[in-house]
Amino acid sequence: MAAEDANDLRRALEKNEIIPYFQPLVELRTGLLGGFEVLARWQHPRRGLIPPNEFIPLAEAAGLNGLLTGNLLRASFDAARNIPDHLTLSINISLTQLTDLSLPKHIRAAAEQAGFPLNRLILEITESALVGNTEHAYCIATELKEQGSRLALDDFGTGYSSLRHLQSLPFDELKIDASFVRSMDHTRESRKIAAAIVGLGNSLSLTTVAEGVETQAIADMLLWLGCDVGQGWLYGRPVPPEELPETLAARLNPPPPSTLTEPRSAAANSTLPLRLEALPTQRLAQLNAIYDGVPVGLAFLDRNLRYVSVNKRLAEMHDLPVASHLNRYFADILPEKFPECEPYLLRALDGEATAGLEICLPDARRRGQQCTFLISYQPARDEVDEVIGVSISVVDITRRKQAEQALIESEDHYRHTVELNPQVPWTADANGVILDVSPRCEELTGISSQEMASGGWLRIVHPDDLPRAIQEWNDSVRTASFYDSEYRVLVREGVWRWMRSRAAPRLDEEGKVLRWYGTVEDIQDHRQAVEALRRSEARLQAVFDAVPFGIVIAGAPHGNVVMSNPRAEDILRSTVAPPAMIDDYCAERDSYRGDPSTEYPLANAIMNGKTIGPKEYLRHHSDGTSAWISLTAVPVLDDDGKVSGGVVAIQDIDEEKRKLQSLSDLNLVLQTKIETRQ
Repeated sequence: MAAEDANDLRRALEKNEIIPYFQPLVELRTGLLGGFEVLARWQHPRRGLIPPNEFIPLAEAAGLNGLLTGNLLRASFDAARNIPDHLTLSINISLTQLTDLSLPKHIRAAAEQAGFPLNRLILEITESALVGNTEHAYCIATELKEQGSRLALDDFGTGYSSLRHLQSLPFDELKIDASFVRSMDHTRESRKIAAAIVGLGNSLSLTTVAEGVETQAIADMLLWLGCDVGQGWLYGRPVPPEELPETLAARLNPPPPSTLTEPRSAAANSTLPLRLEALPTQRLAQLNAIYDGVPVGLAFLDRNLRYVSVNKRLAEMHDLPVASHLNRYFADILPEKFPECEPYLLRALDGEATAGLEICLPDARRRGQQCTFLISYQPARDEVDEVIGVSISVVDITRRKQAEQALIESEDHYRHTVELNPQVPWTADANGVILDVSPRCEELTGISSQEMASGGWLRIVHPDDLPRAIQEWNDSVRTASFYDSEYRVLVREGVWRWMRSRAAPRLDEEGKVLRWYGTVEDIQDHRQAVEALRRSEARLQAVFDAVPFGIVIAGAPHGNVVMSNPRAEDILRSTVAPPAMIDDYCAERDSYRGDPSTEYPLANAIMNGKTIGPKEYLRHHSDGTSAWISLTAVPVLDDDGKVSGGVVAIQDIDEEKRKLQSLSDLNLVLQTKIETRQ
């Protein structure tokens, strides 16, 4: 900066022109505020707001960095006096400060003066600041840790010897540089680097923080990779101390995901498992396909029995979003079943697998019902055969258990039903071949049960319906799904009648079809009745549209307009915005305001079972014109005498009314002239 020298910066420090700005740090899984990163800004009297990358090097060169940091710490701690106790402050430590062995003492003094607990302070160290200073940095970092502060490795991936620093220094957090994060949604390499950093942080039990989160799509990607905290413009720009209360009010009660201004990305609704991409494996594509395709609930628990990844199927079984499982304990997700499952989970952590465990849980979709699940716990091992967690697979066997029970109980019942049912029951084997048909089939079609079982039904289905009927049956047999088809059948009298055939499969313990059970029902009369009703409705609609006067139908109890014919729309000129209430047709409606008994005369009369009219109204149109109309309103009564609505007939009497008005005016003129002559 050519215009600012050391004296200018020293003056700025004396006048407290270097002020802290606070940028939110947000927990990705919940959207809850976790703390703030403190960013220094120079409020220059002439140049305005100056970013730190312009004046920090000047402070380091002039030996003012210690004074700057002390002022910034005191201002930050003072501004943070009233923030909730669970929120943290993150502050950057520069290169020169890592060589100052008195740094921990200065930080402790500033915190004690402001009454700010050091266990809420996170000190961020950049990789570049560690080059050549590892010995001093280790001493300083150790003392800072002993004071209670936490350490974060900032801008990870942009410096040198990162892994050595992670091994030698007691870091608590790992920050992914914004240059990788901002390009994640369009650069595969950035996604892979971010995934590798998250995976490294997870394996070292470090909290991972992503900088530069600017879109919900990127936030969702980071969440699915297993990243813990996000920071960026998506959650808020840095704000000065005076705006901190407003930011707190907005972020401490974030809106639920369904009301986010930016929609959730495709990643948020994907069936891919959480953190899967962050795992060091060469078979990522295969694992993704397995997670995405299997109709089985899958999950992975770490050695602390926390969910690391879970697929959508298992989340549906638990009736919780996939993201709500991340980093939560098994006991938190299934508290009522944890005592039952805990021994098997612990055995898996000891290397012993468990398969075939059945548990029952309440059905989230049907109150009072139970679902039965078959669970397997398998130990998950790394490349050196060490158990690193538990792999869980869950199969919903509710239908299978129900089928088993129903099959046991229904065989005799079915045999009895076959003989008495007025419909035509039938059975088929797993391949769709007819095995048995009720004797009523022969009564109806003249074809015996034996002929029907040997393919005779193909000869009595109408040729136009046969291809569709065969295709639908084959599809149901192939997918083991419910069968429901309608087609015409040639009956004994030599006429075609519509039939409806339905069938459901019975499954064994492995989910394979044992047998099909179905019925055939004569629906000819029903179809004829439906067709007659359709024709009747068409005729009534034609009459409704053709009458020379307007008709409007209103519903109860408020007189809202249900439908109107074209003539009504023509008279009322309401094709663009038709009236919503029948009283909208009255020109004098505004005069009813203030008197509830007369505010809606048409609606009140109809709802009270009274007929009105014909009554004349001067209707004012939206284009400024007016026309006389005549309204007749009649209530519609149900069979029990209850008013269910009303019908309003509308006639255009404007021309007739105006002619009568003209004649009346002419008579008045003539009468006046006659009286004048006399």
